[in-house]
Amino acid sequence: MKKYIFFDLDGTLTDSAEGITNSVAYVLKYYGISVKDKSTLNVFVGPPLVESFMKYYGFDREQARASVEIYREYFEDKGMFENAVYPGIPELLDGLKKDGYKLYVATSKPEQYSVKIIEHFGLAEYFEMVGGADMNETRVHKGDVIRYVMESCGFTDSSEIVMVGDRENDMNGAKQNHMESVGVLYGYGSREELENSGACHIAKTVEELGKVLRSL
Repeated sequence: MKKYIFFDLDGTLTDSAEGITNSVAYVLKYYGISVKDKSTLNVFVGPPLVESFMKYYGFDREQARASVEIYREYFEDKGMFENAVYPGIPELLDGLKKDGYKLYVATSKPEQYSVKIIEHFGLAEYFEMVGGADMNETRVHKGDVIRYVMESCGFTDSSEIVMVGDRENDMNGAKQNHMESVGVLYGYGSREELENSGACHIAKTVEELGKVLRSL
């Protein structure tokens, strides 16, 4: 039995695409770039923002970092709560906690935003710690965030931990820390993305995720 479960936030616990894509569109509008189909910005849900601006819009690192500051103007004002908890997640967390599992959040979203979101949606009672990126973007990759949560909580045996997420950065972060991973298909990553990034297990639904976690 895995004693400790690390959850990604965006695309795993909450469907945050509206707030994230609106914030990205706000940045692109600042630079005179129009987006006809906002769903094309769903690729920004999950991975670090600096790298996504560089990857998808060809920004250099300096412009990408500046873009994150512009992004935060909208996100802090409106985007943070343009968000919704996936159906079944509160019940899943409640059941796992009652079964004796210890639950944690490990997200590439800045920690101060993540704590507010978790509290806003009434999920704080389920988690021992909400760990995220720092505002200076020095701790932003999922592997670093996972390691930060482990060190903060005094974990030394990664074999007792499983990482749950919807994107390749979640699976890669788990591999870097030598732990098992579960990829979820109800978020924003495809089966191909999750399999190619080494997901140990895949769950199609929240209900299936609960069964997978209890089988480990």
